[in-house]
Amino acid sequence: MVAQIIFIVITVAAVALFSYNIKKVIRNIQLGKLVNRSDQPQRRFMTMLKVAFGQTKMFFRPIPAFLHLIVYAGFVIINIEVLEILIDGVFGSHRIFSGAGFIYDFLIGSFEILALGVWVGCAVFLIRRNILKLKRFSGVEMTKWPRSDANYILISEILLMTAFLLMNAADAKLQVIGAQHYTNAGSFPVSQFLQDLLPSSETALVAIERGCWWFHIIGILLFLNYLPYSKHFHILFAFPNTYFSNLEPKGEFTNMKSVTNEVKAMLDPSFTPEEAEPGRFGAKDINDLTWVNLMNAYTCTECGRCTSVCPANITGKLLSPRKIMMDTRDRMEEVGKNIDKTGNGFDDGKSLIDSYISREEIWACTSCNACTEACPINIDPLAIITELRRYAVMEESQSPASINAMLGNIENNGAPWKYSPADRFNWAKES
Repeated sequence: MVAQIIFIVITVAAVALFSYNIKKVIRNIQLGKLVNRSDQPQRRFMTMLKVAFGQTKMFFRPIPAFLHLIVYAGFVIINIEVLEILIDGVFGSHRIFSGAGFIYDFLIGSFEILALGVWVGCAVFLIRRNILKLKRFSGVEMTKWPRSDANYILISEILLMTAFLLMNAADAKLQVIGAQHYTNAGSFPVSQFLQDLLPSSETALVAIERGCWWFHIIGILLFLNYLPYSKHFHILFAFPNTYFSNLEPKGEFTNMKSVTNEVKAMLDPSFTPEEAEPGRFGAKDINDLTWVNLMNAYTCTECGRCTSVCPANITGKLLSPRKIMMDTRDRMEEVGKNIDKTGNGFDDGKSLIDSYISREEIWACTSCNACTEACPINIDPLAIITELRRYAVMEESQSPASINAMLGNIENNGAPWKYSPADRFNWAKES
């Protein structure tokens, strides 16, 4: 009974802490401006199924995609057994679903095969990061914490899968010797090979089985509460992020209503302006971005696929789309902590542009959308870069000389070039 009370207290505390952190994350996302992403629900749902569940955009790199699919599917499916662990922990039972017979045996056997797949996949990912040191896992933004974060998760999953298999191995051996409380149930295609490594003493086997049981469930609860502090938040956010992703053609920029109203009024004096919310042109800080932009930042996996295909980054320029997302998330977290300490309205003298993202970075972008296309969960770094540029140009009148020249030519000549409209067809004249 004592063990059951301890289990209930730990579980309730873990769920409460996770709920508290999730509320903070949602509060931070809601700092962004409203934008309507409730249109085309069927198309959005299919996008989520294809991109988040099907992971179709991962398979442009087939080997890591296959390993990721095994790790993801294995970890999620194996944790179905958490339901049984929770019931056993609350009521003091053992393998409460074992009465399902063949179905239960099939499930436990499948879980073990998947656990082995997760173990191998995580080991390969650790080798890729720490021994092969693939280039896309490095960069100025990949400081000690982001690199360690990835390793912590991979090592944790290996430990959890090891505990799961050792628990089953000890359980199976206890079933063979007829230990009390250990029902004959389950199929053990992987853990059977670990049984010879375990002692024969019933007391020792019970200690191993119970120790691994507690390690497995507490490890999962710790993992759950680690997610809000980790890039692995995408395990949860990938689904809403893909559902609410931009369905418009890539490269189609949004127009600001306030500007559109002015232009239409100039062209047509009878035009009745649409209602437009007053505000800043572009984005200076995170509260000028939309809630979708901020959710994108929380969802970023830091995989580096966006940066690896960015032509600006490839040619040695300062821009890294991954850094744009990580900086946005860091600034959002900082603003959230300021709100926790001092309430709304506190100005710490910082902003997303300049304090986190430099002017050189935003103007290095070619607006090619390669980063958005490469992202496996439809994150859009270009949308943030565009808003920061709008602020620099429309609020501060600060932009590179080449941009100023182009804008001046458009204003005076109706084209980006310095030639007069009257001379535009000179090239077609016969010499």
